Parts: sequence; structure tokens; C-alpha cells
Amino acid sequence: MFGLRAPVDRKTYLLAGFSLMALKYGIDAGIVYGFTGRQLSPWIYLLPSLVLRESALGSHVPTEMHAAMALVALPFLWVGLAMSIRRAVDAGVSPWVGTAFLVPILNIVTIAGLSVVPSATASAWEFPPGSPFRGTIDTATSKAYPGTSILATVSGTALGLGMTAFSVFALRSYGSALFLLTPFAMGALTAVVLNRKVMHSYVHTLTTASLTLILAASAILLFAIEGVLCLLMALPIALVLVLAGATVGYLVTRLRRANCTHVAASLLVGLPGFATLETRVTRPTLREAVTVIEIDAPPEVVWHNVVSFSDLPAPPEWFFRLGIAYPLRARIVGEGVGAVRHCEFSTGPFVEPITRWESPTRLSFDVTSQPPSMKELSPYRHVDAPHLEGYMVSRRGEFRLTALPHGRTRLEGSTWYTLAIYPEAYWVIGGELLLHAIHTRVLSHIKVLSESAPPANP
Repeated sequence: MFGLRAPVDRKTYLLAGFSLMALKYGIDAGIVYGFTGRQLSPWIYLLPSLVLRESALGSHVPTEMHAAMALVALPFLWVGLAMSIRRAVDAGVSPWVGTAFLVPILNIVTIAGLSVVPSATASAWEFPPGSPFRGTIDTATSKAYPGTSILATVSGTALGLGMTAFSVFALRSYGSALFLLTPFAMGALTAVVLNRKVMHSYVHTLTTASLTLILAASAILLFAIEGVLCLLMALPIALVLVLAGATVGYLVTRLRRANCTHVAASLLVGLPGFATLETRVTRPTLREAVTVIEIDAPPEVVWHNVVSFSDLPAPPEWFFRLGIAYPLRARIVGEGVGAVRHCEFSTGPFVEPITRWESPTRLSFDVTSQPPSMKELSPYRHVDAPHLEGYMVSRRGEFRLTALPHGRTRLEGSTWYTLAIYPEAYWVIGGELLLHAIHTRVLSHIKVLSESAPPANP
């Protein structure tokens, strides 16, 4: 299942594919039911549209559920990729056909095609005896090509920078093509260029691919395209995919089927094309983040501090001090529906017209204007990264107050938001953790104000 040495015939490919799909559905359905109490329909699960699948689960999905499903998906992704590559070789076609398993929509066509194409002759599997990861450097030959490692690193870095510039500035898109396919392609191209004339070791290939990612990230920081914090958030998924791409590129070159010109041409056409298509078909999902706190004060007292509150103390959390926007104070102009609440953050104010005023149980509002989500940590004074505005957008919010026994109050704070950075399942984990940190900061301040308020005069 996980290896790369043996070919895979179509019967094995079909049986393994259906078995793994059923197993993954069972695991994901169990995770969804455990976190939300909802049944995950098999038909919804099979939809290629992640947006429709997310919509079926509802807007309020726990962050932990996304993390659990992302971790579960990793081994299935690798097995599917590895078996598709080996099936392609067994069918007598280029191993690169198998890598289409990673491309949404196209993967369905690829899987269907590989399931029906018969095996080629036994000699189609040209893999040398032994493990694919025991390639050794031919010292005499490698001396004739001293610039191979440099050329490989430059090729992968150029691909990464080119796709970053095209996606961010030309398409204004932070999609799966940028965060999933581009790192994978960088690793694959680096491995193919490195091993095109002499076979280096697997460890050397991975090291060179990792260096490619570091150089690309450094250049993005140097050219003020992104800041340190966003690069660190993208690093875990990018590193895994770069290494996976390098592994695939290494395998293909060991199979003696790699052609640098063809690979480079396919990437230069395919990646921008998929990125452009992705911007036309993807739509962000409306999500709800909910945080709850209990306060030792009656709803009438808590309500007063919900509507507006005084200055919050300086944030103790380290991530707020790195530049992420955090709340400072809230004030309101007017009373009732139509009043306008201004929640001031470290990067500017949120403008929140009141849409529901039910004292002392519910306060709802829309968000008509909001500041940047952070101030990028960078060697430069100002980094104008497009994702800072318009990509993680608060749509509306609500406070719900419920009276508890003994004069206590349950206070819930909700934010409905959209996240136009893909894959959502990865970025929503960090996004919701930050939202809950912001909620907790506000609700805890309301709790302190409410519990320290003097008792009402009978």
C-alpha cells in the first residue's frame, strides 16, 4: 500500500481503491458524528465540490474536527498517490499521469482511466532491484556535473516564485494551486533536474528539495510579498508536499522515464491553468465560530458590558504581540436596531450596525467594515500582502445571554465568517483558533467587568 517498489495491476488498484474509500468514509463519518451529531451522507461525501460538502455539515463545525479529518487524510493521500503512480507504470504510461491523483476533478478521470487500462509487458516496470531509496552518488560522474544541485534548486525556486507572483498578484487568489500543487511541483521538479544525468541519493534529493523551499520562502520575505508569520503558517503543509513531490520525482527518474523539458513544460502550463480555473469555480463557505463563558452576574448586568466595554488590558498572548489584530475596546452610537457599534482593534475599527436588540438576551449585528487581519512581521516597515484584507472576512456577529440559577449568566459569542484561502480544511484550523482567542479575550473582559460591578439598588 505505502511502498514504491512493486507495480500495481488494475484489479489490485480497483480493490484497494474501493476498500480504502469505504474505510475513509467510515472514519470521516465517525469523526463528523462524534463532533456534530450529524450523519455524513455517502452522496455528499463523494461530491468533488468541497464547498457543497462543507455546506452540508453546517456553518458551526468544531476546529478539532477539521484537524482530525486533515490528519486522517494524510496517509490516504499518500497511498492513493503512490498506487496511482505505480498503476500508471504498470499500464505502460508515464508515471506523471499518476500524479494527477492530487488534482481535484482531474483525479476522478485519472482514477477511472487507470482502473480500466490493462497492464503492459512485464518489462514496463524498469525499477532497478532493491529499495528505491538506496541510490548512491556516482562520484566520478557527479564531478562532471558540479552545478546540478544549484540548477535543481534554482529551477524549483523559480517555479515557486513564479506561481506565487501569478496567483497573488495576477489572480488575487490564495488557492489550492498555490498551497498544495505548487510545493509538490517544486519538489518534483527539483528532484528531476537533480537526477537527470546522474542518480544522487534519496537523502540528498530530499535535502536539495528542502533547501529549495527555504530559498523560495526567503525570497518571498525579501521581496516583501509576505511576512514571517504567514510563511510560518504555510510551512508545515508546504514542507510535507515538497518532500512528497521530491519522492515522486526521484521515483520517476529511477524508472528512467523522466524528461526535464516535458516536466517543466507541463508544470508551466498546468499550474497556471489550474489556478485560473480554481478562481472561477471556488466559493468560500460561511462558517460560525462560537465561544462560551459563564459569568457570576445576572444577564441585566452582563448586557450593559456586552453593548459596549472599556479598554482591555494589553494582550498577554504571544501571537497577538507578533502582529495579529486584537480587540481594544467597544463603543456604541445609539440604541436599539439601527444603532452602530464600533469594536476597535489594534489594526482599526470594525463597524457593526445592530440588526437585533433584545435586551438582555440577544445582540446581533452585521459587519460592514473591518480592518486588516494583522500587521505582518517583516524586515520592512509595511508589507502590502493582499490576503490581509478581503480573504478572512467577518460577515456578522451575535451575543446570546442565558440566565442560569443563582443569578449567573451563560454568555455565547458567535462570529460568522468566510475564509477565501484554500484548502479551507487546513487554514480554518489556525483561523478558528485565532477567532476563539479573540472571543475569549472579549468575553473574559466582559466577565471581569460584570462580576466587579456594584450590585443593583433594589
